[in-house]
Amino acid sequence: MFAMSDVSIEPIRRLLIANRGEIARRILRTAHEMGMATVAIYADGDVGAPFVVEADTAIALNGKTSAETYLDIEKVLDACRRSGADAVHPGYGFLSENATFARAVIDAGQRWVGPSPDAMGQMGDKLAAKRLILEAKVPTLTAIELTADKDLAAAAEKIGYPVLVKASAGGGGRGMRIVETPDELPAAVEGARREASAAFGDDTLFLERWLTAARHVEIQILGDNHGNLVHLFERECSIQRRHQKIIEEAPSPAVDDELRAALGEAAVSAARRIGYSSAGTVEFLLAGREFFFLEVNTRLQVEHPVTEEITGLDLVREQLRIAQGEPLGYGQEDLSFSGHAIEARIYAEDPARNFLPSPGTVDVWQPAADGLARFDSGVESGSEVSVEFDPMIAKVIAHAPTRREAAARLARALERTSLQGLRNNRDFLVATLREPAFLAGDTTTDFIERVEPARTRDLSAENLADAVTAAIMCAQAIRRANAQVLRGFPSGWRNSVMPPERTTFKYGSAEIPVSYRSRRDGTFAMNVAEQNRTVAAYSAGEGGADLEIDGRRVQFAVSGSGEKWFVHGADYDVELVELPRLPLPEQYEIKGGLTAPMPGNVLATHIAEGEAVSEGQLLLVLEAMKMQHRITAPFDGKVKEVHVEEGQQVDNGALLVLLEEAGESGEA
Repeated sequence: MFAMSDVSIEPIRRLLIANRGEIARRILRTAHEMGMATVAIYADGDVGAPFVVEADTAIALNGKTSAETYLDIEKVLDACRRSGADAVHPGYGFLSENATFARAVIDAGQRWVGPSPDAMGQMGDKLAAKRLILEAKVPTLTAIELTADKDLAAAAEKIGYPVLVKASAGGGGRGMRIVETPDELPAAVEGARREASAAFGDDTLFLERWLTAARHVEIQILGDNHGNLVHLFERECSIQRRHQKIIEEAPSPAVDDELRAALGEAAVSAARRIGYSSAGTVEFLLAGREFFFLEVNTRLQVEHPVTEEITGLDLVREQLRIAQGEPLGYGQEDLSFSGHAIEARIYAEDPARNFLPSPGTVDVWQPAADGLARFDSGVESGSEVSVEFDPMIAKVIAHAPTRREAAARLARALERTSLQGLRNNRDFLVATLREPAFLAGDTTTDFIERVEPARTRDLSAENLADAVTAAIMCAQAIRRANAQVLRGFPSGWRNSVMPPERTTFKYGSAEIPVSYRSRRDGTFAMNVAEQNRTVAAYSAGEGGADLEIDGRRVQFAVSGSGEKWFVHGADYDVELVELPRLPLPEQYEIKGGLTAPMPGNVLATHIAEGEAVSEGQLLLVLEAMKMQHRITAPFDGKVKEVHVEEGQQVDNGALLVLLEEAGESGEA
């Protein structure tokens, strides 16, 4: 006799993913594995992105910015109707915690892959969530909402400095500012309100007590629509910059079984009070063995892969099963974890310039292929990291039996990955993972400021000379292969004694002279930056080189783009520029000129021509990649020229303001 199927389960046949980048690809992967058709939506700048190409159907939103595309509820709902999607997965960010959007999706007849709109309304609003948690007798940090009639200074004094200005609808570090003194408060509130409005469409703020040396620990919860609710243990996310996580791990090195049970019970109790379903995260600050509720994220978290790695569960699959009406099929007693997992987020940013976003083209993206780690990425070689969206390039996750081994595997996977064409934080992540304090588990939220891991890697003279050698060997081999005459002759062959071939490469601001000559035995005599070396090529050409350099056999990945050469060695990337034979016209710096540190939009200007300014005074505010950057006066002086206005888009390096120092004659 055949068992009857459960008619309450409604299979999802076509899933629309209301997101972009790596999380859209991540959801696509699981949906395809579950036999679902997929629909992507995309902004103008994402037309060629991998997630768009990999979806079964893709619909243009006909806009450039977040507000014109992924945050436009009507456009997303129209894409649902046009595509015939019967379910929507919001990913994280954008509309993922917007209860109005969730309700509109449900009202339109589609399944919402997430908690109910009512639960989102109660837990997605950070202030409402705090009130709920207080009723559940879970410790919380003191918080005061900043309403129009609220005395800002008095509220901050009541909480006590330092205070955190925080967006009620926020996430991902947006709309947050730490304030140490009363003088900093008005500007911090203004900046946080502006950032929250742009990122979430809601500028509600509150002040919260700030703990300078605590751990950020969160509990992953998962519930179905049949009353079953479990937690999947904790993650620690204390390594942060600008209140945004960059390294996450599970389990936390500071949490034992007793504390884990207490945290899990607090998270599940709060979720059970409102009948929570789908995936969610309850976040806490942990100080010693004391913990304080922070917020609830009613969505999938960026760092969900570390939980997947230690539990063996696919959280996107669980979300989709729950949305179809399936029960979890397991209880808390059935869950356990194994080993340790660590995730690192690779961003297009410049750690040496306080992690300033660094948009541009990803000329080379080649993840480590030796199985050391899992890569969740939103790019490929040639992808554009736009100023319009978050600068995250990829998440890299390593799982191992122990925490130290997971850190070593992840660091090595990052070193083996080639990422070139734009500035990024890869070397900073490696330095952090190898930092003794990190390996000892000393990971509080002030880790970066307190421990100060190296923000960049200093390339050794030998590594640089090796990279130049690899570029030369590949370049000459490619030229030989493309020669129109005498193609069968060895590279560099001469029938008489001739001067060596010469060229010059530029690395940063340094120029590296190179000369080389082929020998009759097939090797090359080479001089790189006054270093003589003998080089034999086992292979060289398009894609890379296998060389023996003075008896050392080393391999390189090499690619060329015009005069640029991208070289990846055993654990480093090098971008070289082959200089032209004739010098280019000199570029002159404008004295007193302040230029844009990144492409972006001028949000506000605070000065006018002829105005006197003092050192440190705010001149204007730029916004790019969901981040606001303050341009301040570097010295006392006078504004001679203002070259931009509010709302104007500017390129990297564009002249913004021309100043003259106090006492100057006026000539710039």
